[in-house]
Amino acid sequence: MSDTATADPASPEHERSWTFPSTYTILAGVTVLVWLAAFVIPPGTYDHDDTGRPVAGTYHRLDESQSVGDRLRDLFLAPINGLYGVQDDATGQVGPDMSGALYGAAAVFLFVLAVGAFITVAFGTGALDAGIGRLAYALRRRSFLLIVGIMVVFALAGTVEGFAEETLGFYALLVPLMLALGYDRMTAVGAIICGAGVGVLCSTVNPFATGTASSAAGIPIGDGIVLRLVMLVVLTAVTVGYVLWYARRVQRDPEKSWSGWQPGDREVKAEDHEPNPMTRRQQAVLWLVTLTFAFMIFSIIPWAEVIDGPDAAPFPWELGWYFPELTALFLVGAVVIGLVGGLGETRMTEEIGKGFGDFVGAGIVIVLARGVTVIMNNTQITSTVLHALEGVVTGTSSAFFAVGVFLVNVPLAFLIPSTSGHATLAMPIMAPLADFANVPRSLVVTAWQSASGWANLVTPTTAVVTGGIALAKVRYDRYVRFVGPLMGILLVLICVFLAAGAWIG
Repeated sequence: MSDTATADPASPEHERSWTFPSTYTILAGVTVLVWLAAFVIPPGTYDHDDTGRPVAGTYHRLDESQSVGDRLRDLFLAPINGLYGVQDDATGQVGPDMSGALYGAAAVFLFVLAVGAFITVAFGTGALDAGIGRLAYALRRRSFLLIVGIMVVFALAGTVEGFAEETLGFYALLVPLMLALGYDRMTAVGAIICGAGVGVLCSTVNPFATGTASSAAGIPIGDGIVLRLVMLVVLTAVTVGYVLWYARRVQRDPEKSWSGWQPGDREVKAEDHEPNPMTRRQQAVLWLVTLTFAFMIFSIIPWAEVIDGPDAAPFPWELGWYFPELTALFLVGAVVIGLVGGLGETRMTEEIGKGFGDFVGAGIVIVLARGVTVIMNNTQITSTVLHALEGVVTGTSSAFFAVGVFLVNVPLAFLIPSTSGHATLAMPIMAPLADFANVPRSLVVTAWQSASGWANLVTPTTAVVTGGIALAKVRYDRYVRFVGPLMGILLVLICVFLAAGAWIG
């Protein structure tokens, strides 16, 4: 049996064959394609109400406002503006700002670097290696329980508070653990992206998806929650079952891995004998790592909105943290862990710098992905795309309308990976159409968030996918091959649920 499931990238045979482009190349190609499409798609906009929401039936074309020179400038500056640019409230365009304001990918970029420093310092203490070894030994005959537990927890976090970009911090922990249990890198990717993704797809009280969309549709966040809860249970079970099927397949026959094997992957195995006991320093570091991630999750959940609704006042103990605060949390955590782990000042700073270097590639991927949205904003074609899709669902039966809303929002989700941004743009247009189709507006919310969640399982313009596979060192084409059958299954189930919801009324 060969040591690798795929051709060795360094072999002469591999060098002569065509290889799928890297994530950087894919994103650059998508950026250029969207930029070229803007020459064909006319710019347009909707009128907006006092809250900034577009008003249905008010779409109108705009005169060409950019010269070819300006558009060329936008193309080359798109990734830069995606990193640190700010959006002009009057024009909607994104450009550079020297005031230090963060827009788009900057906060996520710095968060990824901070997580890299934190994890690298933790590994430098030897505590994570020891902990992973003991956990792998303890689960060597029941490793499937770990996959189930991770995916269920991530799904619950996704449905409650939109756990998405935050998953980027878990790859450095879960990839070596999955390898130690006899799985491959794709198993870790599937457990993380698909686990959290199916939760976001079936959001119940997620304020960034369900909350924003329900508010834009003019309905309470609890409307339609029964259907979404049933979808959450069924689709999560199906997703967990799919990842387990793949994981066991690879565990039985490593040649069937869809991610392939990096040098050294096959040597990371759970010990047949019990590893040595952990030192007190190592135990303390593991507790600090666990508490840091647990505190991260606690700090970002809008508890009052989840428990009492979108208009509830924040609880006194609610932190409302986001990426800037989380970045500081992991940087401080890296220093504390370095001191507790006994690294010393010199070794600790070396590990922090190494962590920045190891994770900067994933951060750049995130910046490139955000540049696509910048181009769409600056050429003002987003509303034109929405207006064209709006006409597709008008005048259909209730069941076809519900499914149609889902289908027309899929391409919008590809172009606008931000759930809150997508909802703010699309829901004020789509929700009033539900009244004419004789379906509840809550079903439009469910159809919209299903489209957003389904598309974001694979779209290369979202940091969750491109950043995740970059951290796991998995090629995008191989990830698409892995997730493609699951997406087909989820597509059918979503359409069935939406049609049934329209029929029940």
